Amino acid sequence: MFVSVKERTHIIGIQKSLGAKNYFILLQFLFEAVFLCLIGGAAGLLIVFFLSLAGSSLLDMDIGLSFKNIIMGLGISAGIGLVSGIIPAWIASRLDPVEAIRANG
Repeated sequence: MFVSVKERTHIIGIQKSLGAKNYFILLQFLFEAVFLCLIGGAAGLLIVFFLSLAGSSLLDMDIGLSFKNIIMGLGISAGIGLVSGIIPAWIASRLDPVEAIRANG
Protein backbone atom coordinates (compact mmCIF):
# COMPACT_ATOMS: atom_id res chain seq x y z
CA MET A 1 0.00 0.00 0.00
CA PHE A 2 2.94 2.33 0.57
CA VAL A 3 3.96 1.76 -3.06
CA SER A 4 0.42 2.43 -4.21
CA VAL A 5 0.38 5.74 -2.36
CA LYS A 6 3.80 6.67 -3.74
CA GLU A 7 2.79 5.82 -7.31
CA ARG A 8 -0.41 7.85 -7.09
CA THR A 9 0.90 10.87 -5.22
CA HIS A 10 0.34 13.08 -8.26
CA ILE A 11 -3.27 11.88 -8.65
CA ILE A 12 -3.92 12.38 -4.92
CA GLY A 13 -2.68 15.95 -5.27
CA ILE A 14 -5.06 16.58 -8.16
CA GLN A 15 -7.97 15.08 -6.24
CA LYS A 16 -7.22 17.21 -3.18
CA SER A 17 -6.82 20.37 -5.26
CA LEU A 18 -10.24 19.70 -6.77
CA GLY A 19 -11.78 19.52 -3.31
CA ALA A 20 -11.48 15.90 -2.15
CA LYS A 21 -11.66 15.71 1.63
CA ASN A 22 -9.10 13.85 3.73
CA TYR A 23 -11.61 11.19 4.75
CA PHE A 24 -12.42 10.48 1.07
CA ILE A 25 -8.76 9.79 0.27
CA LEU A 26 -8.45 7.74 3.47
CA LEU A 27 -11.50 5.63 2.64
CA GLN A 28 -10.37 5.18 -0.95
CA PHE A 29 -7.07 3.58 0.10
CA LEU A 30 -8.63 1.60 2.95
CA PHE A 31 -11.23 0.18 0.58
CA GLU A 32 -8.50 -0.83 -1.84
CA ALA A 33 -6.46 -2.54 0.89
CA VAL A 34 -9.45 -4.47 2.24
CA PHE A 35 -10.62 -5.43 -1.26
CA LEU A 36 -7.18 -6.76 -2.24
CA CYS A 37 -6.97 -8.80 0.96
CA LEU A 38 -10.46 -10.20 0.41
CA ILE A 39 -9.47 -11.33 -3.08
CA GLY A 40 -6.40 -13.02 -1.61
CA GLY A 41 -8.48 -14.62 1.13
CA ALA A 42 -11.02 -15.92 -1.39
CA ALA A 43 -8.22 -17.37 -3.52
CA GLY A 44 -6.79 -19.05 -0.43
CA LEU A 45 -10.19 -20.48 0.49
CA LEU A 46 -10.59 -21.82 -3.04
CA ILE A 47 -7.21 -23.56 -2.80
CA VAL A 48 -8.12 -25.01 0.61
CA PHE A 49 -11.47 -26.21 -0.76
CA PHE A 50 -9.82 -28.13 -3.60
CA LEU A 51 -7.16 -29.52 -1.27
CA SER A 52 -9.85 -30.69 1.14
CA LEU A 53 -11.69 -32.42 -1.72
CA ALA A 54 -8.48 -34.17 -2.75
CA GLY A 55 -7.68 -35.07 0.85
CA SER A 56 -11.18 -36.46 1.41
CA SER A 57 -10.96 -38.76 -1.57
CA LEU A 58 -7.39 -39.92 -0.86
CA LEU A 59 -7.73 -40.48 2.88
CA ASP A 60 -11.30 -41.80 3.01
CA MET A 61 -12.16 -39.10 5.53
CA ASP A 62 -14.79 -36.40 5.56
CA ILE A 63 -12.87 -33.12 5.30
CA GLY A 64 -14.86 -29.97 4.59
CA LEU A 65 -15.15 -26.27 5.15
CA SER A 66 -18.00 -25.01 7.26
CA PHE A 67 -19.74 -21.71 6.59
CA LYS A 68 -18.35 -20.42 9.89
CA ASN A 69 -14.77 -21.15 8.76
CA ILE A 70 -15.31 -19.40 5.43
CA ILE A 71 -16.73 -16.29 7.10
CA MET A 72 -13.94 -16.33 9.69
CA GLY A 73 -11.28 -16.61 6.95
CA LEU A 74 -12.74 -13.72 4.98
CA GLY A 75 -13.11 -11.67 8.16
CA ILE A 76 -9.48 -12.22 9.08
CA SER A 77 -8.47 -11.23 5.53
CA ALA A 78 -10.51 -8.03 5.79
CA GLY A 79 -8.98 -7.28 9.19
CA ILE A 80 -5.47 -7.74 7.81
CA GLY A 81 -6.33 -5.39 4.95
CA LEU A 82 -7.64 -2.80 7.38
CA VAL A 83 -4.59 -3.01 9.64
CA SER A 84 -2.06 -3.00 6.79
CA GLY A 85 -3.80 -0.18 4.95
CA ILE A 86 -4.48 2.30 7.74
CA ILE A 87 -1.03 3.95 7.88
CA PRO A 88 -0.56 4.35 4.10
CA ALA A 89 -4.13 5.63 3.79
CA TRP A 90 -3.59 8.12 6.61
CA ILE A 91 -0.35 9.33 4.98
CA ALA A 92 -2.13 9.74 1.63
CA SER A 93 -4.95 11.70 3.20
CA ARG A 94 -2.53 14.12 4.87
CA LEU A 95 -0.55 15.02 1.72
CA ASP A 96 -0.27 18.68 0.80
CA PRO A 97 -1.95 19.15 -2.63
CA VAL A 98 0.76 21.40 -4.06
CA GLU A 99 3.62 19.14 -2.96
CA ALA A 100 1.75 16.05 -4.15
CA ILE A 101 1.18 17.49 -7.62
CA ARG A 102 4.82 18.57 -7.80
CA ALA A 103 6.08 15.10 -6.83
CA ASN A 104 7.39 12.85 -9.58
CA GLY A 105 6.25 9.46 -8.27
